[in-house]
Amino acid sequence: MGDHTKTLLFKKITGLTDISASSVRKLFKITSPRQLFKGEIILKQGQGCKTIVFVEKGYLRTFMEREGIDINTDFTFENNFTTNLKSLRSNLPSETNIQAGESSTIYEFEKDELLNLYKASPEIESFGRKLLEQLLIAQEEHSTLFKIYSPAERYDYLLNNKPEFLQRVSLSQLASYLGVTRETLTRIRRKK
Repeated sequence: MGDHTKTLLFKKITGLTDISASSVRKLFKITSPRQLFKGEIILKQGQGCKTIVFVEKGYLRTFMEREGIDINTDFTFENNFTTNLKSLRSNLPSETNIQAGESSTIYEFEKDELLNLYKASPEIESFGRKLLEQLLIAQEEHSTLFKIYSPAERYDYLLNNKPEFLQRVSLSQLASYLGVTRETLTRIRRKK
């Protein structure tokens, strides 16, 4: 297996599904660690998304630009996957950008290479299905957060469930994610 067993990615794959060492090796054969500098964009709004990305170190910010303003829609920290599901599955242009929020180490899986592995291995296909479920659940969780909760309740949700957002993301970026101004976020934080 080599050094792969030491990576978060190895632990994540083997934690998601029962999978043999040879199948894990096949997954690692189609990817390798990539270093990103802070601010580096790996998916541009308007491009087709062709990869699923795993964050080994650092974090990625997903955002869309509207009238010159960045609107943050997600932050993906260590030990998590991200992609633009809609673009990946439909081949439509991505509505979002994905950018390194700090110096990061990622693994990228090309969609076509993954699909070939799915055809060749039921085990890897099962991993792919579980990964897709996880991505859909995360997307649904975020959507529910915005449909049902007030900005203060969204902040509490992050405080209790995703403290890394509050520890590592700047106030302006966090305010954009929560759908409030920086001033409103400062008021919400003061009340806590």
